[in-house]
Amino acid sequence: MTSDAAPVLTADALRARVAAASALAGRRGPGVLGRARLRGDHDLDPALRPEGKLVPAAVLVPVVTGVDGPAVLLTRRTAHLHAHAGQISFPGGRFESDDADAAACALREAEEEIGLGRDRVEVIGRLDTYLIRTGFEVTPVVGLVTPPVDLRPDPFEVDEIFQVPLAFVIDPRNRERRSREVNGAQRDFWAIPYGEYFIWGATAGMLVNLSDVLLDVS
Repeated sequence: MTSDAAPVLTADALRARVAAASALAGRRGPGVLGRARLRGDHDLDPALRPEGKLVPAAVLVPVVTGVDGPAVLLTRRTAHLHAHAGQISFPGGRFESDDADAAACALREAEEEIGLGRDRVEVIGRLDTYLIRTGFEVTPVVGLVTPPVDLRPDPFEVDEIFQVPLAFVIDPRNRERRSREVNGAQRDFWAIPYGEYFIWGATAGMLVNLSDVLLDVS
């Protein structure tokens, strides 16, 4: 599929649209914390909505600016991990006691996982809270990254770091609704295939949210 219909957004346009989405997400506190609309694995399959107490977490959605247009930075998790092994993901993880807010958590995790210094990231806002069926309540924090950056993946957690053009990611024609059988039941999820990379599940769901924000889909 091509992405001719997707706009090539400037850094200023990205700031404005993500900031507007952050304001609509709910009451905002310090940084990018605040109440937000809930998205999640249950968007396409209500049976996947998690129950009980959820674990707070945050991910960084890094958008790398450059002369060829912005690109989203993603990682492939190592194959030996207990959870989500080999899957495509954003850098991120659960809150720790010394994290001041979601932005602090996301920036710390990005520094630990891929060596992205927090001084290289301009936090411009957040997306809707995303509920993962495994029991996590995730705040996606959007940040602009200005190259060059010296990335150093944690070999235990990260197998590969790669980029996908933002115009490709946000083009609705490049998203697919897929299904698979899990424990005898068909489960639906978003997928965004890109070359050899199969982006799906929570990561694809958050990118669909980013697409809605940047294309101003209410």
